[in-house]
This record gives sequence, structure tokens and C-alpha cells, in this order.
Amino acid sequence: MNVDLDKFKSTIAKAREQIGRVIIGQEQVIDLALITVLTGNHALIEGVPGVAKTLLVKTLARVLAVDSGRIQFTPDLMPADITGTNIFNMKTQEFFLAKGPVFTTFLLADEINRAPAKTQAALLQAMQERIVTIDRDRHELDPGFTVFATQNPIEHEGTYPLPEAQKDRFMLNIAMGYPEEADETTLALRMLSGQTPESTLASDIVEAVLEPGELLEVRQALAKVLVREELVAYIVGIVRGSRSHESVLVGAGPRATQSLLLAARARAALDGRDYTTPDDVKAMSIPVLEHRLILRPEYEIEGLTIQEVITQLLQSIPVPR
Repeated sequence: MNVDLDKFKSTIAKAREQIGRVIIGQEQVIDLALITVLTGNHALIEGVPGVAKTLLVKTLARVLAVDSGRIQFTPDLMPADITGTNIFNMKTQEFFLAKGPVFTTFLLADEINRAPAKTQAALLQAMQERIVTIDRDRHELDPGFTVFATQNPIEHEGTYPLPEAQKDRFMLNIAMGYPEEADETTLALRMLSGQTPESTLASDIVEAVLEPGELLEVRQALAKVLVREELVAYIVGIVRGSRSHESVLVGAGPRATQSLLLAARARAALDGRDYTTPDDVKAMSIPVLEHRLILRPEYEIEGLTIQEVITQLLQSIPVPR
């Protein structure tokens, strides 16, 4: 499957349409999830319970023809519960690997901040290297392995905050809020008729837009999208500006530069263009940077938000023509 940008645009349009049959509204969230997948990265999804975070990942997997799995993170979750373990077979007198849920393509790490640091670290290696180590043996994961981790932005009791190193591994922070009134009404009316989002996904209404194994080929189309050198300098200026901003205690690292570059290019491709613009960079700045910055306590007390800081950065950096 040789994918040019026209084929890419057609595939993405079909994917959006199929996902939209299950996930009502949330167009921006859907696009950010697609950008995560198409760039081969990971995303942190923040939202209160009941806004269809799990359903989003299941639907993405169905539409893009890949496997998916889910781990509910809890305080007693162990690393082996994620990666798997070697079990001794009494009949053959040999050990065999009982693979954990990490051996999939799209993994939903639900409420990731409810597990202790040791367990979170097991997932970090998988995210970073697409490899897990079990009893000193290294096992490769699916080349398309993508983690969608969720956390509740409101409830902090009994949680273990993600370390900065792990947050930096997530390309995007996706804020998944409540549906619009019209969308919530549509969901309620469908429920009355016996049609739930889950039943829609389980039916033949939702179709795959790719054949199994084609996702990696589709990703290659992004390499055909032009990013001018001036735009790269603009991205570097934004990220470096986050480190020197007076209200920021910890700014974004070099990985944020790479993430913003990839995300802006993917957004251009989703829009059907073979070139990237400053508007693509601006649109992706908050999802890429929000979870990477730490405000100084005195500014946090004053009510300043990280989103406001990023907006100030965008206003202060000259936009390339």
C-alpha cells in the first residue's frame, strides 16, 4: 500500500466519519488522538469519568484495524500485571511466557496515576523502547504500540503523581471535556431507542478503513509534508521561551521541540496539505506543552494557568512569514 497525501486525506476523512458514529462531538479530541497514532507516539487523556475515554480508544482500534487492550491501574498493581510473567509448565518441564496486556497495539492505561512509581516505570520502558524486560529477557512489542493513559484532573486522593520523565514521554495532553448540549441530547435520544455507543461499536455500523498491518504504511505519508526551516526555528523559539518565562519553574525539554514539530506536521496532513504553517504550530502548542511546564508557586497562587503562559509565549515569539 503506497500512500500518497491524497490517499492519506481520503483515509483520514473515512476514519473521522467512522469514529464519529460512536464518539458524538469531540472532533478536536478525535483529531488529537489520530495525530498521536499517526506520529507513532503516546497521549495523556485528562477527563472526568464518563466522557468516553475508553470507548475512544476501542473505536480507534476498530477503525484502524489494530488490537487494543486496557489496564485499570490500582495501588496494588504490580509490574508483572502489565508486562506478563514466565510460568513453569509441569508437563513440558519448561517455562513459557504468559504475556501481559502490554502486548497489544493500542493500550489504554486507565487512571495511570493510581499505581505506584515502580509499576508506572514498567510502562515507561515499554513506551520509550517498545520493549519489555521479563526475567532478564527482552521482548519486542508491536511496532505500532501506542499508549493512551488517562487520569482524572479533579480527584487526587490516593494517587501517585506522574514523574516529569514519564509525562515527557507523552507527546500530547488531550483534555476531554463534557459533550456539547446538542451532542448530549443526541446521546440521550439514542439511548431511548436502545442504541448505545457500545452497541454501535459492537455492530456492523462501524467499519475499518484500513486492512490489518496498513497503519505503519499510512504513517509514512507524513514524511511528504514540508516543514520550512523558518518554521523549525519558530518551534525552537517557542520551546526555549518556555524555559526563560518568568512564571515557569520548569520549562519544556528538547523532546517537546520534536513533539511540536511532528504534531504540527501531522495536523497539516490531516487538513490535506503538503506543507506546514505557523497556524499548525499554534494549534498544537497547548496539547504538546501543557503537561511539560511547571509554574512557580507564587504565580500559581495568583491564578495564572499554564494555558495562559503558552498563549503569552505565542504572542511574544515573532511568527515567520
